[in-house]
Amino acid sequence: MIESRILLVDDEEDVRHSSAQALELAGFRVETFAAAEHVLEFISFSFAGVVISDIRMPGMDGMTLLQRIRDIDAEVPVILVTGHGDVQLAVRAMREGAYDFVEKPFAAQMLAGTIRRALDWRTLVLENRRLKAVAGKRDDIEQRLPGRSQVMVDLRYRIRAIGAADADTLIIGDTGVGKEVLARTLHDLSARANNPFIAINCAALPENLIESELFGHEPGAFPGAIRPRYGKFEHGRGGTILLDEIGSMPFDLQAKFLRVLQERVITRLGSNEVVPLDVRFIATSKVDLEREVAAGRFRADLLYRLNVATLRVPSLAQRRADIPLLFLQLIRESAARYGRDEVEVSQAMLAEMAERDWPGNVRELRNAAERLVLGLDAAPHDAAKEESGRLADKVAAYEKSLIASAIAAHGGALKPVYESLGISRKTLYEKMQKFGLDKKLVAADFSLDSES
Repeated sequence: MIESRILLVDDEEDVRHSSAQALELAGFRVETFAAAEHVLEFISFSFAGVVISDIRMPGMDGMTLLQRIRDIDAEVPVILVTGHGDVQLAVRAMREGAYDFVEKPFAAQMLAGTIRRALDWRTLVLENRRLKAVAGKRDDIEQRLPGRSQVMVDLRYRIRAIGAADADTLIIGDTGVGKEVLARTLHDLSARANNPFIAINCAALPENLIESELFGHEPGAFPGAIRPRYGKFEHGRGGTILLDEIGSMPFDLQAKFLRVLQERVITRLGSNEVVPLDVRFIATSKVDLEREVAAGRFRADLLYRLNVATLRVPSLAQRRADIPLLFLQLIRESAARYGRDEVEVSQAMLAEMAERDWPGNVRELRNAAERLVLGLDAAPHDAAKEESGRLADKVAAYEKSLIASAIAAHGGALKPVYESLGISRKTLYEKMQKFGLDKKLVAADFSLDSES
C-alpha cells in the first residue's frame, strides 16, 4: 500500500514548521513548501494524500493552486487555511472544489481530524478507480485521453505498454492535442509516480539563464550568483523531466543535454563536481524533428538518443468521430469546475461540432465547452458559414449529418440512436439506407471527411 502524504504550503516559515511538527506528532508524513508552484510537481492521478494550503500567499495563492490541482485531478482533497475575515473566500473555495477549510488560529487536533477524513475519502477514490480498471471499465487513461477511434485505442495501448518502463520517450503532436496530459499519464503509470514531475518549457526559458535553470550553479558562477542553487534537472531526481517543445532548445545547449541523456550526470555551473541524475526524460514537439535535423537546427545524435520510444498524438482532424463524445465530456468537466448545471447539447449541435475545423485541437474544443457552460455562447457555430442550394438538399444534408453524428456518439449502437432521435427502428434503418450510412464505417467516414 502506498503511504499517504501531506503536502503543506505556507509562505510563513514559523507557521509552516509549527504546523508540520504538530501533524507529525499526530502520525502524518508531512512535506512542507514555501511556494505553491512546487506542490504541482507531486500531484497526479495516483497521488495518495492531501494538500493543505494557506489561501493568501505571494505568487501563486491558494485559490490558484486549487484550480491547478483540479486541472490535474479534480478528486485530490485540498484543505485551505484562511485568516480571520476570509470566510466568504473559503465558502467560494468550497464551491470551486476545495475539500474543506480551517480558520486561523486552528487547533492541531481539529486539523488532524479533517486530514484523516480527507485521506479516507481519497483512499476510496483510488480504490474505486482500481476496481473499475480491474473490471475492464473505463480507466484513468481513457478518462484522460478519451476516444473510440482506432487511433486513440492504439495510442492508449502503446501508453500502457511503455508507461511502466523507464524508457525516454518522444511525444509528437500538433498544438493543443494534449501532449503534456500524455506525459503526465506516462509518469503516473511508472514507478516514479510519487516523485516529482518537472515540466520545462524549452521555448520560454531565458537564453542567458537557461543553463543555470537546468543545471544549477555554485556561488560566484556568474554575476548575481550569491548562493548555490539546484537546477530543474537535479530537483527532479527520482522523477520525470518533461522537456516541452524540445525543438526550441538552443543548438549549443543540445550537445550538453546529449551528455546528460547518455551519462545521466550533470555538473553545476561553476563546479567541477559531477552529480548523478536518476530521472526519466520525456520530450514533446509540435514540429517534425527530422526536418529540423535536415535544416541544421537540431542535432541528429540527440534525436536518435532521445527517440527510444515515440508516441504520436492525433489531431482532432484525424479523429473527427471522437469530437461529439469528447465535447460532452468537456461539458461535464467544465460544469463541475465552475459549479454550473450541465448544458443540454442537441444532436444537431454535436453534428455541427464534428464538422468544424479545430486548429487548436482539444484546447480549443475545451474553450468552446467552457464558454457554453458559462453562457457566453448560445451555440458554438459559425454564423457566417451559410451554403446556398435547394431547401430539400439542405434538409437532407443536415439529416444525414445528424444521424451520422448520433451513431458515432453512441459507438455504433443503434438502439440509443433511434431513441434519442425520437424515431422508430424501421425509420432509422430506412434513412441509413437512403444516405448510405453503415454503422461500422461511420467513424471512417468522419476521418475521411476530415482529410478531404
